[in-house]
Amino acid sequence: MFTGAYTAIVTPFHNGKVDEKKLAWLVERQIEAGIDGIVPVGTTGESPTLDHEEHVRVIEIVVSAVKSRCKVIAGTGSNSTDEAISLTKKAEKAGANAVLQVNPYYNKPTQEGLFQHFSAVAKATKLPVILYNIPGRCGVDCTAETVARLVEANNNIAGMKEASGSCDRVAQLKALCGDRLTVLSGDDSLTLPFMSVGARGVISVASNIIPRDVTEMVHAFLDGDIRAAAALHTKYVALFKDLFIETNPIPVKTAMAMMGQVEEEFRLPLCRMGEKNKAVLKATLQKAGLL
Repeated sequence: MFTGAYTAIVTPFHNGKVDEKKLAWLVERQIEAGIDGIVPVGTTGESPTLDHEEHVRVIEIVVSAVKSRCKVIAGTGSNSTDEAISLTKKAEKAGANAVLQVNPYYNKPTQEGLFQHFSAVAKATKLPVILYNIPGRCGVDCTAETVARLVEANNNIAGMKEASGSCDRVAQLKALCGDRLTVLSGDDSLTLPFMSVGARGVISVASNIIPRDVTEMVHAFLDGDIRAAAALHTKYVALFKDLFIETNPIPVKTAMAMMGQVEEEFRLPLCRMGEKNKAVLKATLQKAGLL
């Protein structure tokens, strides 16, 4: 079961290229903090601007750096089913523990199209499949009823990263799927609210910079220490908010650059944060004791 805290890790760049040594260093830092897993080449990893060779290489680097010390859930989704299957097979060959499959974006499939797409990917791999519902970015919502149908038809659809912003959706998923589906929050600020209605953890952006605290917060809740979990949530509530002051992953990468962890480098169409928002983010990091 994919419970706990998983970091949607950034992809560091240097002079326009993937900084492989820095990526391995970031993975090591996550493991030292006790993270349950790493999610490379998701939204936070700037997957839309990596070519296929780079995409697979990032997965390989993360798997190699992890050395089986935590789980690796590789982002291999696409709006092309054939492409998603190809990337999934390569992630399986690289040694990933599971794959993350985002809703097909832009072409706006119907619920039947979503069912057929995710089923085709699931049937093409032996790996567990984690669905990723983020309608705000994809323009299409995978309904709870479609998810339940997918879980019933595919034994290896094991979880869902839910980023609809709705606690009600989490409750619906749990009511329809029960323990057959592990729900993970896709929003740091909603981790505890989602867990209160059945989610079992988070795929986190904030854990790029506070991996130990996010891990402790999630496991405190799982262990029944609600007060400790809530205290950590309260401590970082402003950070959770301001890491989305501009489009993810611009703020988190900017924060990491301020902390001396990565270069402040993106690939277009993503660009550097505006100075006004950067000042807000810097103040939040200082208040949290991170600068």
